[in-house]
Amino acid sequence: MRHTVLILALASIAATASAQTSTPPPATTKSSTPAAKSSSTMAAATAEPMPWIKLPPGVPRVVHGTVKMPFALRYEDIKIGTGAEGEAGKMWHLQYTGWRAADGVKFDSWEDHKRPVIGKDGKPELGPDGKPKMGDAEPLAIPQGVGRVIPGFDYGLTGMKIGGKRRIFIPWEMAYGTHAIPDRPDHPGIPAKSDLIFDVTLVDVTDMPQPPPRPAMPPRPGMPPAGSHAPGAPAAPPPSAQPAKPGAAAAPATPPGSTAPASSAQPAGSTQPSAPAQSTQQPH
Repeated sequence: MRHTVLILALASIAATASAQTSTPPPATTKSSTPAAKSSSTMAAATAEPMPWIKLPPGVPRVVHGTVKMPFALRYEDIKIGTGAEGEAGKMWHLQYTGWRAADGVKFDSWEDHKRPVIGKDGKPELGPDGKPKMGDAEPLAIPQGVGRVIPGFDYGLTGMKIGGKRRIFIPWEMAYGTHAIPDRPDHPGIPAKSDLIFDVTLVDVTDMPQPPPRPAMPPRPGMPPAGSHAPGAPAAPPPSAQPAKPGAAAAPATPPGSTAPASSAQPAGSTQPSAPAQSTQQPH
């Protein structure tokens, strides 16, 4: 019995040793599988940074580094307008309020620009204190997109619809730059390099006003007035004579002493000039 148990124990030990010393199957290299090829392709693609914007075909590729943006114009729509979208080059009527971003001080608002009440005589009406009566404030009217205001205010309005309200965050580079606006009795100033915040409501968009007509210029020296003949030109011939009444003696075709032929037709080879044409040149 003991002999049998000993034999079984030795057989178990031999089987365990054989399993531990068996040669493992050869490992498959990464380059021999499609998944490995895909991984190597992705690694090669990520080695070269992609451009931060899509380049057109005519722009050569360069080695890209870290993209830096020195400043950016930002805005958020508080209320989307239900009217038509404003068009550049037209007159935009705006209600606005501006603050200094550093300390929140309000430096301007459309409500601060009230106009005096004009009477029927065309003069401002005076109040009991002797000062002009002030009417309601009117929205600011600016030609949008033509550079009449600071760049951040101009570009920050793009895409607004009538009735919409927007808050615009303007960096100092797109505001007044290094120029400082001094304090006034009715408005705080703006220090140099000040970021600004505006709340803007688009009230209406209208066409640009037409420029006034240019006054008529007087004729230049030596230039005849409109509708006249050029200097030195003979006057227009008088109207043709009325036909003679029946039975009346015909008047002579040629005045006494005249050498011109009686016939109205010019003879062959005649050098007598014909009546000049009417001048069409207008004064400038």
